[in-house]
Amino acid sequence: MVDIDGWIEQLTGEEGNKCLSEHDLKKLCDKLKEILAEESNVQPVEAPVIVCGDIHGQFYDLKNIFKKGGQVGEKKYLFLGDYVDRGYNSVETLEYLLCLKLKYPGHLVLLRGNHESRQICFTYGFYEEITKKYGNANPWKYFNDVFDFLPIAAIIEGKIFCVHGGLSPKICYIDQIRLLNRLQEIPHEGAFCDMMWSDPDDVEYWQVSPRGAGFYFGNKVVDEFNQLNDIQLVCRAHQLVNEGYKYWFDNKLLTVWSAPNYCYRCGNQASIFIINDENCNQKEFQMVESHERSAKEPNPKTIVPYFL
Repeated sequence: MVDIDGWIEQLTGEEGNKCLSEHDLKKLCDKLKEILAEESNVQPVEAPVIVCGDIHGQFYDLKNIFKKGGQVGEKKYLFLGDYVDRGYNSVETLEYLLCLKLKYPGHLVLLRGNHESRQICFTYGFYEEITKKYGNANPWKYFNDVFDFLPIAAIIEGKIFCVHGGLSPKICYIDQIRLLNRLQEIPHEGAFCDMMWSDPDDVEYWQVSPRGAGFYFGNKVVDEFNQLNDIQLVCRAHQLVNEGYKYWFDNKLLTVWSAPNYCYRCGNQASIFIINDENCNQKEFQMVESHERSAKEPNPKTIVPYFL
């Protein structure tokens, strides 16, 4: 038995923002893998649904998203990845989302982002935060085992293709994504890697990305992909957008960014993307403000470790 409501209260209540115990976290992750194993590489999603971009450990801003858009269970959400790193509360952010996924599996879809990988989240803050808050690295292993089960992409009502990064020169049809083996660390190259790392840009077709993984892709690539798959829109995250969202290529591709005042210093806006009807014609954005507590949490680098 698991006390899912107790865990959520522990994370979010008046006395909240307390990480789960290591024992409870392992139970949560084991249960989540059972649920996620039943989901597709390209998870189908029905509208109405609220789409959210990068969160990056900004726990209180995540709470603001639910305050703005409605609570999970009452509303359906699709997150496009990058739950951890850079922000000070990656542990609480991820534990909260995983608890909500366990409680409302049909109302929350969590896609994988490029930071949901061992190499990246070891380097950009998540590993260090875990060792400071738990005193050992076991939770890092539990989380990364869950990351391997997260879907690569989603398709809303067969009309809006959602992925963290972007497209791949190795993928023409969405059905090709269904054949990939996702139960692994994100590879350094290939279609899986590209979809986590690629970005739109003002190029004609493809160009090697300066990120060191993935590609820049242009208008003609998106136009062909949308036509071949009979979709309206590619929706992705992965890139900071100062206005909170940005359309590309005659509204054929959309970047959504959901971490306001990114890294507590960028001053950017953030948004959530709301699809209100099954034909995906009624779409709107709501802006999400930075929570007053967001930047006041102690940086994990300043927390004294359990074992000196």
